[in-house]
Amino acid sequence: MENRVIEEIKRLIPDPKRVMTDISDLYSYSYDASFGTYLPDIVVQPKSTEEIVRLVQLANQEKFPIYPRGQATGLSGGSLPVKGGLVLDLSKMNQTLIIDPDNLVAIVSPGVLTADIHKAAEQYGLMYPPDPSSSNVSTIGGNLAENSGGPKGLKYGVTKDYVIGLEVVTPEGKVIRTGGKTVKNVTGYDLTKLIVGSEGTLGIITEAILRLIPKPPATETAMVIFDDIVDSGRAISKILTSGILPSKLELMDQASIQAVEDYEPVGLPRDAEAILLVEVDGHPLAAKDEIEKVKAICIGLGAREVKIATTKEEREELWRARKLVSPAIVKIKPTKISEDATVPRSKIPEMFKRLKEIKEKYQLHLVIFGHAGDGNLHPNIITNKLDKEEMKRVEKAVEEIFRATIELGGTLSGEHGIGTMKAPFMEMELGEVGLVMMKRIKEAWDPNNILNPGKIFPEPGQKLVLSE
Repeated sequence: MENRVIEEIKRLIPDPKRVMTDISDLYSYSYDASFGTYLPDIVVQPKSTEEIVRLVQLANQEKFPIYPRGQATGLSGGSLPVKGGLVLDLSKMNQTLIIDPDNLVAIVSPGVLTADIHKAAEQYGLMYPPDPSSSNVSTIGGNLAENSGGPKGLKYGVTKDYVIGLEVVTPEGKVIRTGGKTVKNVTGYDLTKLIVGSEGTLGIITEAILRLIPKPPATETAMVIFDDIVDSGRAISKILTSGILPSKLELMDQASIQAVEDYEPVGLPRDAEAILLVEVDGHPLAAKDEIEKVKAICIGLGAREVKIATTKEEREELWRARKLVSPAIVKIKPTKISEDATVPRSKIPEMFKRLKEIKEKYQLHLVIFGHAGDGNLHPNIITNKLDKEEMKRVEKAVEEIFRATIELGGTLSGEHGIGTMKAPFMEMELGEVGLVMMKRIKEAWDPNNILNPGKIFPEPGQKLVLSE
């Protein structure tokens, strides 16, 4: 980026604390929670829609890319500044968090932390269901861009299911509003749904209206221990076809269990091949009845043991094991390649079998944990990026995981987005024409390719490269 352009940006945002060009600052914005490092030319922390409008209009005039970003907790590379340019750090744009209980909505700025929305809604007996594991540090703007999910997705859906209105700065520097506070709105095309999950390629979200629901009065939680991971997959399918819809249904495989016990022992059985954590919610009597039915189903399908929490403290202790998986597995090796391939529920046992085969074929430390109830398995490969030979095997294993997912009727991403990590595989799922139709939407909205270029759509010949 030319110096005169940087000087013009500084003129538009005349607060030196919110405009960064020092090399140490630029390196702080060169990575996210995925893979790869890319240095931007400048970082700006806007505090208003008007400031963003001025920056986007300048970008169109001078033809430099803009990379919107929250707290950079994304796992697919969605916020990486792969072509340099300007990183727009929206984490400081957090001035609005309004709960409107009469209309069952929350109005939020993009920099508000997701966990703060949960806390604010609960004060009114309400709930904002999307709950990504990073919710204590992730911003709602990042959640909206990536269409984040979380463990409650099985029963309550993902972020897009709770967004009913947006304020957006378009790629050409105009401000539009989509939707509103009404639950029903069928006026024209649904631009709200188009923008949520577009990974910052179609607009910069500057305000959102989120739908809230009443918080269920009771929850019941069970931990189910299996000696065979394929049996756990059968139990998941049986629970979901028995008339019970758990609010959470999470899985930990043996590698996850052992990693947690090595990291912070909580008394999990090291010899078990899989653990299911099942939570149901609703009326107290209904929740108790459903968790007993879950117990009976799992015992009938070969579960070794079922533990049902009887107090809030016991319930929290059961979930603590699941929350420890991510910090535990990165103690094994420093690099984590986290995928979120998702298959139809009926294919969960077959996907477990395919993942076991891939793990053995490439001799990798492949850990499976995550939202098994909605088929959103999280195969994580634990590796070391300095080991070039192993990283070559990781590249092949990742491609094979995606191929197996598509063959089973699944999708590349259930909640992490495409970013840079999955772009090379987009045509595998969408087909040539499907990908072209998506590109046409991007080109119509962003004719100068200003917003988040290098994401979602593969460059000609682009392959997943983790070994260079």
